[in-house]
Amino acid sequence: MPDPQEIARHYIDAWNEAEPGRRMALLKETWTPDATYVDPVMKGAGLDEISGLIGGVHQRFPGFAFRLIGEPNGHGDQVRFSWALGPDGQEPPIKGSDVAVLQAGRLRSVIGFLDQVPAAA
Repeated sequence: MPDPQEIARHYIDAWNEAEPGRRMALLKETWTPDATYVDPVMKGAGLDEISGLIGGVHQRFPGFAFRLIGEPNGHGDQVRFSWALGPDGQEPPIKGSDVAVLQAGRLRSVIGFLDQVPAAA
């Protein structure tokens, strides 16, 4: 199994990439072409849709960045990790946990959970 820390770091890198071309390159490197993403507020299938979801987060939360919380772990073809989203140097207002299913070491599907979301978000 690939290193859960490495998988989670690549995942966060893609979510932090604001430039669509570079973001797509990161997605192609670490996700399967038919990957899926779903959380309580959005879902997408395929790299184009997933990139669009990420772009939407950048538009809605300008100046915010994702960072890992704690240590990712995993077993078999699954990885679990937690993250925070907020401005650098401040307490992040949004936190969540994701479970990823891998296929040949690449992200095949991700299910996201929102653990902390302010009412204004």
